[in-house]
Amino acid sequence: MTTTIRPAAAVATVPRRTALLIVAVAVLAFLCVLSLAAGSKAIPLDEVIRAVTDRAADPQAEAIVWGVRVPRTICAILVGLALGLAGALMQGLTRNPLADPGLLGVSAGASFAIVTAVAFLGVTAASGYVWFALAGALAGAVAVQVLGSLGQGGATPVKIALAGIALTFLLGSCTSAIVLRHPEALNRFRFWSAGSLTGADPALLWRMTPFLAAGILLAVAAGPALNSLALGDDTAIALGRRIGLIRLQAVLAVTLLAGTAVAIAGPIVFIGLVVPHVARLITGPDHRWLLPATALLAPCLLLIADIIGRVITRPEEVQAGIVVAFLGGPFFIALVRRNRTAEL
Repeated sequence: MTTTIRPAAAVATVPRRTALLIVAVAVLAFLCVLSLAAGSKAIPLDEVIRAVTDRAADPQAEAIVWGVRVPRTICAILVGLALGLAGALMQGLTRNPLADPGLLGVSAGASFAIVTAVAFLGVTAASGYVWFALAGALAGAVAVQVLGSLGQGGATPVKIALAGIALTFLLGSCTSAIVLRHPEALNRFRFWSAGSLTGADPALLWRMTPFLAAGILLAVAAGPALNSLALGDDTAIALGRRIGLIRLQAVLAVTLLAGTAVAIAGPIVFIGLVVPHVARLITGPDHRWLLPATALLAPCLLLIADIIGRVITRPEEVQAGIVVAFLGGPFFIALVRRNRTAEL
């Protein structure tokens, strides 16, 4: 009889990971409640609970909670989850710790499509240009994949990254040229590009849910394959993985996730970059654990940023995207310095 010896550390990590994920769920639940209470008008927690449970609370508090803060909190959860998973997939796909959803041209494609729709087609409502954002995100991701596949060796992480950077700068220049000549497009783009959860439309969130659900399923299915891809293309092929199919699945998942998030709330930066690294400290590099941890921690970061933005300049608000950039900037600098030090 053959006995398989498993390292004690490997056995111990499973309960530890599970416990940390449970803690992350609890933190997310607390932040959701805090998000319902915080704002230009503070509502006591007991009043929030009554408004949510029996709906017999103060009419004004009930209107604020259900009409404004519940949709906004749901929006933060969905957008944070989508951006976090997209970032984790991008870092696993490109094997680049500095990768985020913007690397695939998703945000640039969505921005260009929205500005084009506003400037030339007269689309002004979010429910109208959100579909252009999704189409632009998909077109940008496909273009990067095609450009990265040209030449010898096919699609490689370096070629895809370079193609993404080139396309992002190109579309950014085109977007700037359009908004400078069309004031209406500039006004819409200026608010949207800051990354905002203000005025979250429940109907819009409901229409975006199928895209988000499809992206989550593709991301979860790609997790084991990304573990093989992290060992190198040759090793992944030797393990029976189809590299082209893995990349296509991951690119499609990133497009659906990041495209949906960008369409709803604008190009919020750093969530897809920062959160996967934090999750990796908790779960390790295994994507089967990394992806769930990221899906829990990313909404936490966006909720924290949104709550800070609501209360820091009462009665005015600071957009959540601006607060996330302020929080994520120092982390990004530290990450770059750490990687440069490791290369020396």
